Amino acid sequence: MSIKFAPLSTPLERRLQTAAVVQWVYSFLALAQTCLAIFVFLLFTRFWLVSLLYGIWWFLDRETPSAGGRRRHFVRNCVVWRYMRNYFPVSLIKTADLDPRHNYILGFHPHGVLVAGAFLNFCTEATNFQALYPGMTPYMLMLPLWFRVPFFRDYIMAGGLVSADKESATYILRSNEGGNAVVIAVGGAEEALDARPGAFTILLKNRKGFVKLALKHGASLVPVFSFGENELFDQVENPKGSWLRRTQEKLRKLMGVSLPLFHARGVFQYNFGLLPYRRPIYTVVGKPIKVEHIQNPTEKEIDHIHKIYMEELSKLFEEYKTRYNIPADKHLEFV
Repeated sequence: MSIKFAPLSTPLERRLQTAAVVQWVYSFLALAQTCLAIFVFLLFTRFWLVSLLYGIWWFLDRETPSAGGRRRHFVRNCVVWRYMRNYFPVSLIKTADLDPRHNYILGFHPHGVLVAGAFLNFCTEATNFQALYPGMTPYMLMLPLWFRVPFFRDYIMAGGLVSADKESATYILRSNEGGNAVVIAVGGAEEALDARPGAFTILLKNRKGFVKLALKHGASLVPVFSFGENELFDQVENPKGSWLRRTQEKLRKLMGVSLPLFHARGVFQYNFGLLPYRRPIYTVVGKPIKVEHIQNPTEKEIDHIHKIYMEELSKLFEEYKTRYNIPADKHLEFV
């Protein structure tokens, strides 16, 4: 197989787009490990006081990821995210208004390999979320593990990421002023193992915690489907029951994160690497599903809203799929 290299005549704009995606992939895959290594390394140098002082700050600030985080608008509005948006490109499609007097839970589907659409749409202003939904503030949930990494925790909080635990979501949704949108990639790390081009498998049948959370706080549910999310990477075949899938599942249960063996293109060639393909992502935000405030919802009440949510997500997919080049005979498969 011959290697297809990027031409030397590639415009500067496209080179900057690629550079933006390189730093994002690095941040996703290795920045946490780098930050931890720097923290430990400084302890054994003449700059040990930096790590010591940060450690004290870290301890005093340990509850912040579960108390709304600490977003920084200059990070969310950084120009690098606009270059990253144009690399694919990524578009945010609004189908209905969100009333800023109320709080919402946005269920994001599918997870994909690296949740690129969710990151750009809800952790940056590259696709103008707050212009499309004035008065709304998005908070995306991320595994608590990452908020235990020094330096890295501050960086991800700056984008509006908060800890994916019950206390964190409760803190945001109990605001009586409204205007908060908690974004949850419902399928999580497990769904990432099925992320590959042409896949429409949604891990949702037994995922009901977000519905219970919505009922307990009277927060409307909003289905979100990101067309193109699964098209960004190829993944090594790992059918259920295979030794690879069993190994990945064991590691996921042990570590809390999945390890999909994905690949796409490189920086200077198009045949192999860890950069995503240049394929468009269309993230469609559906209409709110009104949820009654029930402090202690029963299983029957949770199942009822969960069924409605699945139906609305399916309707959203069916309504928009042909606009984004999905064959008419393709449908969502809920597992």
